[in-house]
Amino acid sequence: MIKRLLVANRGEIARRVLRACRGLGVGTVAVHSDPDADAPHVREADVAGRLPGASPAETYLSAERLLAVAKSAGADAVHPGYGFLSENADFARAVVDAGLTWVGPPPEAIAAMGLKIEAKKLMAAADVPVLPELDPAGVADADFPLLVKASAGGGGRGMRVVRARDGLDDAVAAARREAESAFGDPTVFCEPLLEGARHIEVQILADTHGTVWTLGERECSIQRRHQKIVEEAPSPAVGPELRGRLCDAAANAARAIGYAGAGTVEFMLARDGRFYFLEVNTRLQVEHPVTECVYGVDLVRLQIEVAEGARLPQDVPEPRGHAIEVRLYAEDPAHDWRPASGTLHTFAVPDVDAEFAVPATHGLRLDSGVESGGEVGVHYDPMLAKLIAWGPTRAAAARRLAAGLRGARIHGLTTNRDLLVRVLEDPAFLAGDTDTGYLDRVGLGVLAAPLAGEAAVQRSALAAALAQAAAGRSDATVLGGLPTGWRNVRSQPQRRTFEGPHGPVDVDYRIDRDGMTSELCPGTSLVTATPDRVVLDHDGLRETFAVTTAGDAVHVDSRLGPVALTAVPRFTDPSSQIAPGSLLAPMPGTVVRVETEQGADVAEGQTLVVLEAMKMEHRIAAPSAGTVAELNVAAGRQVESGAVLAVIEGNRE
Repeated sequence: MIKRLLVANRGEIARRVLRACRGLGVGTVAVHSDPDADAPHVREADVAGRLPGASPAETYLSAERLLAVAKSAGADAVHPGYGFLSENADFARAVVDAGLTWVGPPPEAIAAMGLKIEAKKLMAAADVPVLPELDPAGVADADFPLLVKASAGGGGRGMRVVRARDGLDDAVAAARREAESAFGDPTVFCEPLLEGARHIEVQILADTHGTVWTLGERECSIQRRHQKIVEEAPSPAVGPELRGRLCDAAANAARAIGYAGAGTVEFMLARDGRFYFLEVNTRLQVEHPVTECVYGVDLVRLQIEVAEGARLPQDVPEPRGHAIEVRLYAEDPAHDWRPASGTLHTFAVPDVDAEFAVPATHGLRLDSGVESGGEVGVHYDPMLAKLIAWGPTRAAAARRLAAGLRGARIHGLTTNRDLLVRVLEDPAFLAGDTDTGYLDRVGLGVLAAPLAGEAAVQRSALAAALAQAAAGRSDATVLGGLPTGWRNVRSQPQRRTFEGPHGPVDVDYRIDRDGMTSELCPGTSLVTATPDRVVLDHDGLRETFAVTTAGDAVHVDSRLGPVALTAVPRFTDPSSQIAPGSLLAPMPGTVVRVETEQGADVAEGQTLVVLEAMKMEHRIAAPSAGTVAELNVAAGRQVESGAVLAVIEGNRE
């Protein structure tokens, strides 16, 4: 029996494993890098060991340091979570060789599936349908469009879509760089791109006594950068007959490699109903909560029990209802999914029924790696949390999840929350009409649009101005009962300016004997105003605005949608001005490549610099056509957010 388990991971998956251990009565050991020293998973473990440094390579990817912590803390088992070393056969062997229990599949099974090229050959021999593998050096014109893929790893890294030969060399080179950075292996291969296909996967769970469970399928077709953002179980495209064939193929795959523990067999489902093997994820999946809700199981607990030698029951649990999960990321979908970092001032999701566990009845589940006041850095994946709705039907789950996201208070960082809500409320999604090209087909112009329209932003800005004014009078002793800004005789209006999601918002209002009036928001009157809550009457309907201020940032939440504003000072410090045409770093990162030189003529939208941040490459393009007057970066240099990378002057004729 496992007595003390080390979780070789961070964030929400570390917290998820810790919760399962508490339920089993197993002692826990957390690990943390220096930036994660105050993270929730560190506080929740019995003991925590430091991994000196910040980068993944010197912390969560260091098998030597992880095993040193395990030894010093007296751990007798290791759970790898997902990502980092979870699919590293050498690490699994090192854990076993150290005399510890590895909570995962045998190292041989991990190795067999660790390289996609060899894995496809094994699966073909086991009668699992596979797509042909193409050597990048031998691709023919008839093979396009195709997908360049990293042989090692997953999570969408090291993948590129190529539609014509002239883009192949650059795509292969970029995929190799990303694969080397993420997995330490630059090997890539190509395979046919299935247009309009769905990403379907089957959850497997096997013990060491020959029993293999298949817990239905999940649909994970809605993806950005080949990484999933919406997952559900069951798939709206899979009926009983197809489900049976998928599960049989997944079971064959598990038996072919002597699998034990939890894992996922991934397939691409073509429009004609045929499916093809993608890979076996030899670990727990990010989206495991939807399967847990539908099948009423605790997959992490079962992983631990299987690692202890327990037998699975012969009868597989029956499915119940439908579950949908969304991944909440600190990123800006409208700007090429640019990751965000900084302080998360507020993170609160109302009416959550369970955290890291299946709700007692249909409801809302939250698996989060962050809390209000926490810092989101640049060294790791930008996922903040997963929100899961479980309902009797797919429609019920989608509505509950959309409502939970709408009501969430998330302040301080740009996130993909608005996009997720729009997906869940999109008629095509609700009809089950999704595939891996869904985001491109519907368009980010529609899906990434803020939930709050222009009128909502104006009323929210008015509420922010009234809340700030109320804060300024919170200690008033003379006429303290009068509304903020009240005048006995008509006078000039009160004015404040905010920078909003659509540009500057100039707020005006008067408060006198007849109440409040505002040219910005005609038909709106004031009911009450405090520093954190404003109630307005608009055309006879009362609306409540929750206002949170953090420095110059003001966040307003209401039924109209969340609005982030920045207070604009009346007088601007001249030293803070940035030269026109400046190309700024949108996030902290490392310069991978510089694709221009000083004095060069460039076109609007041309890539000038490539940054690496949060495990991904980000292309920084020229804001306008012109000449590179200044170039302040070189490959390998670290830059901070807002740093001037280059200055573009003039317009090229």
